[in-house]
Amino acid sequence: MKTLIAISLISVALLSSCNNQTKEQKDVANETIAATTPETTTDKKASVQKFVAGYLDLKNALANDNAIDAESAANAMIATISGLDESGFTANQKKVYDAVKEDARENVEHIAENAKDIDHQREHFEMLSGDIYDLVKVFGSEKPLYKDFCPMYNNKNGAFWLSETKEIKNPYMGKEMSSCGKVQEEIK
Repeated sequence: MKTLIAISLISVALLSSCNNQTKEQKDVANETIAATTPETTTDKKASVQKFVAGYLDLKNALANDNAIDAESAANAMIATISGLDESGFTANQKKVYDAVKEDARENVEHIAENAKDIDHQREHFEMLSGDIYDLVKVFGSEKPLYKDFCPMYNNKNGAFWLSETKEIKNPYMGKEMSSCGKVQEEIK
C-alpha cells in the first residue's frame, strides 16, 4: 500500500512538471510512470485479496449469528468474483482459480439467497472455506491468516475456516459456542 501511495505521488509530480515540457519530454515522463506502475499480476492478486476480504466479512457475520450481514458479504463476493480479470495470473494461479471459481461462486450465491436460513448458509460456508484456503495457498495473503478447526460442527465431523485473528470466533457455532475450536495453521 505504501508503494502505491509513493507511486501515485511520483506520478502526480511528474505529470505536473510535464505541463511546460516538450512532447518528447512528456513521452519520457509517461514512460517513467508506466515503468513504476505495479504489474498486472499484482492487480489481479489484489482482486483475489478483495475476494478473501469478503470471505472474512462473511465469516465474521456468521460468527455473530447475523444471516443478513452474511448475505451482504456474499453479494459483495459475487460482485468481486464476477469482475475478476484472470489475464495476469500465472499458470499455477490460473489452474487453482479455474478449479475453484465455479464452486466458490455457487456457494456464495447460496449464502446470498438464504438470509433466512443461517444453517444453510453455514453449510455452504464450509464448502467455500476449502476454496478460499486453496486460493490463499497459491495467491498468498497480505496479512497472516489462521486456519481454524471446530471439532463440534456437522455432528462432530468438524470443519475448518480461515480467520484474520488468532482468537477463535466460530462461524459454525456462532454465539452458542463462539470460542469452540483451535488454530491448526498460520498462513503467511
